[in-house]
Amino acid sequence: MKRLLLSFLSVLTFAIPALADEPQLPGYERLAVESAQRPALLEATLWYPAKTRSYRGIVGGNAVFKGTSGLMGARIADGKFPLFLFSHGSGGNMDNSAWLMAALAERGAMVLAVNHPGSTTGDSSPRASAVLDKRASDLSAALDLLLTDPVLGPHVDQSAVTAIGFSLGGGTALNLAGLQFDGADFADYCRASPAQLDCVFLSKGNLDLEHLPEGFSADARDERVSRAIAIDPGFTYAATENSIDAVKSPVLVINLGEKNLMKAADVSETGSNLVARLPDAERVVIAPAHHFTFLAECTPDGAALLAEEQDDPVCDDPEGADRASVHARVVDAITRFSGL
Repeated sequence: MKRLLLSFLSVLTFAIPALADEPQLPGYERLAVESAQRPALLEATLWYPAKTRSYRGIVGGNAVFKGTSGLMGARIADGKFPLFLFSHGSGGNMDNSAWLMAALAERGAMVLAVNHPGSTTGDSSPRASAVLDKRASDLSAALDLLLTDPVLGPHVDQSAVTAIGFSLGGGTALNLAGLQFDGADFADYCRASPAQLDCVFLSKGNLDLEHLPEGFSADARDERVSRAIAIDPGFTYAATENSIDAVKSPVLVINLGEKNLMKAADVSETGSNLVARLPDAERVVIAPAHHFTFLAECTPDGAALLAEEQDDPVCDDPEGADRASVHARVVDAITRFSGL
């Protein structure tokens, strides 16, 4: 009986209308995307400025993470809006970053995201996560669908499409801007730094670093992408020189913390030096913070639940860090770079 009551209440929260005196929330839609690279439909979401109030829903909330409010299927506001294509990290999912998408929509943008099969919460596989071109093609296919939608498509400002991603998704965002990665260079990186988070994860799967999937190094550029934002991106030590020189669109790399939990995310001159090598790139450091501070804010019981399950301590931020404040600074950096 208690389980049935809790189930009913969780549904009921999605049927509570937005209050008349609160600020206008962004709109939220769920989409199904067909991709030639995938055997099944992709799950996708779209956040956008809303014109009307519909029913208020909570996206991404669970026992560990706080959710984000959105207006379910509300009519989109008038006008054209810049578009962000968002790629989540390994083991993540599109709704865990709803805090960022909603904030960008509140500032006048549309944000299109997908769940990447094989690297989402509950199905994250080292072998699947290394097929980088499929992750990029997921977002290209989602963009195809959005632009052909007769209601939503006309609201996209196609001159302002930004690829954005976190961790492994940061690599995907850079892929969409034209950056490619060399498998042999990545194998050398892991031999030199086997204890790094990315190398440890890949070493646990049916993956031979000497024979990475062909898609790891493929060209996944989408010419419709006009800039890229990578938050603590992966694989930066393996970026190829030819593709670095060919990335002409502006790039922003956001590093969380002065020292990175994942060495590949350090794009400074003491790391991969990727920012200095790209034709038009800048780096923003937000501290105190670390890699997992990017994830959604945690519930009061979140850290204890993760410890009980012997899961990664993703709710434990470094001393002095305030996750909400870090999130606000991330949004400010993205807003400035993208001209919102």
